[in-house]
Amino acid sequence: MSHNSFGHLLRVTTWGESHGPAIGAVVDGCPPGIALCEADIQPFLDARRPGQSRFTTQRQEPDQVRILSGVYEGATTGTPISLIIDNVDQRSKDYGDIAAAYRPGHADYAYDAKYGRRDPRGGGRSSARETAMRVAAGAIARKIIPDVRILGWVAQIGDVAIDPARFDADVIGQNPFFCPDALVAEQWAELVDGVRKAGSSIGAIVEVVADGVPAGWGAPIYAKLDGDLAGAMMGINAVKGVEIGDGFAVAALSGEGNADAMRPGSNGLPAFLSNHAGGISGGISTGQPVRVRMAFKPTSSILTPVPSITKDGQPTEVRTKGRHDPCVGIRGVPVAEAMLALTLADHMLLHRAQCT
Repeated sequence: MSHNSFGHLLRVTTWGESHGPAIGAVVDGCPPGIALCEADIQPFLDARRPGQSRFTTQRQEPDQVRILSGVYEGATTGTPISLIIDNVDQRSKDYGDIAAAYRPGHADYAYDAKYGRRDPRGGGRSSARETAMRVAAGAIARKIIPDVRILGWVAQIGDVAIDPARFDADVIGQNPFFCPDALVAEQWAELVDGVRKAGSSIGAIVEVVADGVPAGWGAPIYAKLDGDLAGAMMGINAVKGVEIGDGFAVAALSGEGNADAMRPGSNGLPAFLSNHAGGISGGISTGQPVRVRMAFKPTSSILTPVPSITKDGQPTEVRTKGRHDPCVGIRGVPVAEAMLALTLADHMLLHRAQCT
C-alpha cells in the first residue's frame, strides 16, 4: 500500500492498523529549535480520544503519545520526529462475523477489490483510528505557525443546525459535541441518543477557521492553498464533501454579491467587506480568516442489518457488532483542525522557501 504520506515540505507519514499493537507517525521537515514535548501534543489527542461520552464509541484508548526521535533537550532538531501511540483496547472478536462479508458504506469491498485482501478488524488502515496520528502531527504543525489561531466546531448534526446568532466559542468545550450553540447542543443530545439506541448512525457538518493567516500563502495552479485544503479534508475518514468559504452557496450569488469588496485599511492592507472566498483567492491566502466546511457521512458500522454480499458473491445481511461512533463527525473536529494546521504550516514553509 502506497500513499501513506501527506504534505510537501512538512511531510507526515502514518502507519499502523486499528487493531494492531500500535499506531504511529513520522513528521519530516519540521524546522529545528521549536520547543516540543509530549505535553504539547496530548491535549489535542485528549480532545479526540474515544469513550468520553455516550455519544461516541466506548472503546477506551488513553492515546498516550510518545516521542521517539527528532527532539533533544526539549526542542526539535530538524530531523524526523517519530511518534507512537499504543493500542490497548482492541476487541478483534467483534469483527469475526464480517470477515467474510462486506459492510456497505465501508471500505471493505474497495480494499478487497484493490489489494485482494483486507484486515477486517476494525477496518485496518481504513479505520478512523489512524486519525489520532494526524491529530498528534497537527499539534506539531501548530507550533510551526504559533500566530495562527485554529478553531473547529460541529455546525450541524442530521438536519439540525446551529443558529449563527447564538454562536459562542466559549461553549464549544463545554459540551460533548464541540457545539458553539448551547441550545442546539441540548437538541443534539436527544437526537444522537435516539440514533444510538436505534442501532443506527447520523451525519454531521464540521467547520474549521484559521485566524491570523497572512496574505501570500499558497501558489497558483498546482499548489493552491484551497486545493490542498480540499484534498486534506477529503482525506479524513467519512468526509464526502468540502467547501471553502461559501462553497456551493456561491452558485446562487451574483458577481457583485460574491465579490469580497475592499476599502483602504490600516498599515497599507485592504479592509475586506465580506469573506465569501474563505480567505483564499487564486489559490493564495488574502489575510482574511481561512474557512473550511466538510460533510461527514453517517458511520457505516451500525447494528441495523443492511443487505450485502459475502466475499464469494452470496447474498447476506451485515450487522456490525462492536463499539462505534453514532456520529463520527463529532470526533472529526480535532482531526479537521489538525489537517488545517498541517496544510497551513506546510504552505508557510513553501512560502518561506520562495519568498524570503
